[in-house]
Amino acid sequence: MTKNALIVGVGSGLSASLARKLKAEGYALGLASRNIGKLDALSGELQARLFPCDATEPAEVANLFAHFDSAIGAPDFVCFNAGFRVRGPVIELNPPDVLKTIVSTAYGGFLVGQEAAKRMLPRGSGAIFFTGASASMKGYAQSAPFAMGKFALRGLAQSMARELQPRGIHVAHFNIDGGIRSAQRPVPPDRPDSLLDPDAIADTYVAVLKQHRSAWSTEVEVRPWVESF
Repeated sequence: MTKNALIVGVGSGLSASLARKLKAEGYALGLASRNIGKLDALSGELQARLFPCDATEPAEVANLFAHFDSAIGAPDFVCFNAGFRVRGPVIELNPPDVLKTIVSTAYGGFLVGQEAAKRMLPRGSGAIFFTGASASMKGYAQSAPFAMGKFALRGLAQSMARELQPRGIHVAHFNIDGGIRSAQRPVPPDRPDSLLDPDAIADTYVAVLKQHRSAWSTEVEVRPWVESF
């Protein structure tokens, strides 16, 4: 029986790698983003449905899940990978940008997690994953807004796990503790393996997704072997 997966906040990096891994596992895919035009090639490659969605708007998130239900079916797996960040000295930060960071990173995660849980609870199964960062664990200088958002997202994941896992829904938070390799961010020649490989991260997501419920992980850290922590 085909399972259904929805990834919210899809770009060309980790979420694209995860989509490819899920397709190889036989999942029917839905990919959501504010700008779905950038996903045409990925959608064609994976025969995935595209859904425009601003994950910070309750009505848009509700419509996303309603359209996913009708086009593909109830989701078995939902991954929240969206976010926004602004950096700068705390006394110079623009409050609306700070609010946007917190709303995009944490409130959007709540909206997506809530809609996913509504569909998974009646059948007592499913998985909801949240993508965190180094900032989920420690607030860096000149990165207060991102730390606030990622700390909140981690708290959401912990609370949802304690509430939903006893009812059959696997909730996990992933601390991506390091930079992710991309075409725009290649690995420095003098520091091999100093950036995370998005395909390797995606392998970890899929491995956790396959865990038996007698041994579920609720929090996973991944980092390059040369990364200090």
